[in-house]
Amino acid sequence: MNGARPKRRAAAITAGIALSALILSGCAQSEREEGTDDGGTASEVDGTFVFAASSDPKSLDPAFASDGESFRVSRQIFEGLVGVKPGTADPQPLLAKSWETSEDALTYTFALEEGVTFHDGTAFDGEAVCANFDRWYNFTGIQQAESLAYYYGKLFKGFADTPETATYKSCEATADNEAVVTLAKPFAGFIAALSLPAFSMQSPTAMETHNANAASGTAEAPTLSEYAMGHPTGTGPFKFDAWEVGNQITLSAYDEYWGEQGQVTDIIFRVIDDPNSRRQSLEAGTIDGYDLVAPADTKSLADAGYNVIAREPFTILYLGMNQKVEELANPLVRQAIAHAIDKQALVDQTLPEGTKVASQFIPDVVNGYNDDVTDYAYDPEKAKALLAEAGYPDGFAVDFNYPTGVSRPYMPTPEQVYTNITAQLEEVGITVNPQPNKWSPDYLDRVQASDDHGIHLLGWTGDYNDTDNFVGVFFGGEKPEFGFNNPDIFAALEKARQVSSLEEQTPLYEQINEDIAQFVPAVPLAHPAPSLAFAERVESYPASPVNDEVFNQIKLTK
Repeated sequence: MNGARPKRRAAAITAGIALSALILSGCAQSEREEGTDDGGTASEVDGTFVFAASSDPKSLDPAFASDGESFRVSRQIFEGLVGVKPGTADPQPLLAKSWETSEDALTYTFALEEGVTFHDGTAFDGEAVCANFDRWYNFTGIQQAESLAYYYGKLFKGFADTPETATYKSCEATADNEAVVTLAKPFAGFIAALSLPAFSMQSPTAMETHNANAASGTAEAPTLSEYAMGHPTGTGPFKFDAWEVGNQITLSAYDEYWGEQGQVTDIIFRVIDDPNSRRQSLEAGTIDGYDLVAPADTKSLADAGYNVIAREPFTILYLGMNQKVEELANPLVRQAIAHAIDKQALVDQTLPEGTKVASQFIPDVVNGYNDDVTDYAYDPEKAKALLAEAGYPDGFAVDFNYPTGVSRPYMPTPEQVYTNITAQLEEVGITVNPQPNKWSPDYLDRVQASDDHGIHLLGWTGDYNDTDNFVGVFFGGEKPEFGFNNPDIFAALEKARQVSSLEEQTPLYEQINEDIAQFVPAVPLAHPAPSLAFAERVESYPASPVNDEVFNQIKLTK
């Protein structure tokens, strides 16, 4: 495979609802400071861009992150060998300007951009590329936990201490501007996977100086390193300045950035966990924009002159079921739960306009989508009959875990979804024990890294257009979230991810989606369509279905 890359553009793709000429009058004075040029006079636009985050990032080291707020910050600071074509989920060259793939699909030769430096002045070259690949491969102990190296573990299947399962084999810097990565087994989604922030290039010097690999604690409650808390160092258009936990993160333009810098000179990610407070902050003029607009707010904000942009849905919201719980280990119970949920009512009552009901764990634009997959239609009477057949004619009680104080692209209103599903389950005799937890780190650690949960709400925003990025990540091996061991599904997914021919791969994934539907490890609920809202001065924003949004591409008018 070859890739050729145009220079990264500062101008963004214009998307969403057009701006009106006038914003609401009487807004409070913005808290942003007016930008100035070198002469000390007011610049053409205010380059300080304030964005409301729904939570703190989990980690500033993207290799140890899997959440959207961490990746939103990472995309400003870091870049990978591979980027994403604007407005799509498809890969394109970034720090690697091109690559060649061997006939056996095991060796990738990357030609690297020249003259690129990390924010600490370290040169980006072949040695830096290999330092990053070898770092991921050599994670040990707590570093391998799902709560830390989630993506590497899921996509590369093993580490140096488990070479028999590992996809990665070696990396060699064959020249200053060339690196050769060799895999132990084919991985059809390898190039697309490299567009993930988790596989960003990080400064080897900064990682060594600030003990990047010094994570400690337990899988349920990991302690981050000095690097992950305060010294992230990449090649991106913005460098890290400060993190006031619970308040904000500040970034500023990297003067030696190799691409086009754009109009934004400073970024403030202000933590505002309540959706109403985010809307009020936009209306007050104290922020420039925010993500995950509440479904009830999109029309009123657009009518008031704000720029409301809807992303194309590339998401999945599901109800997970932990089979370590005795009742949930019974497939008849899992089928009953699936039949008890009215997905259309859930979408209509709690999720944004444009959301689609889900029948499986991938959107319909992803390879392997099965139009004939087994679907569990809303049927409360059938749910009751299945519970009786399973030995629970009077129902049973189960913990229902759900997050608070957060909105995610796949789950903009978790409390509302919880309430809606709870009422539906109780109609068929399933009593719910509410188990709310703050999103990060409590909820994620409890659901993803422990057995202490029952049914739960979680989901996914696809990272790139590859089936393995959905079903492979969810069901490719044993994990605490679902608590089951299904060797047949695991083996089928491992086989499919190694098939490079789309013609041969498609029927494999169609069958896998049917096998998963019959096994019912979770209930696919919906493909939500998340929205963003911006102040009038934001003329365009690079909305991406996979959230690959870098703020040097924002266009401002004042």
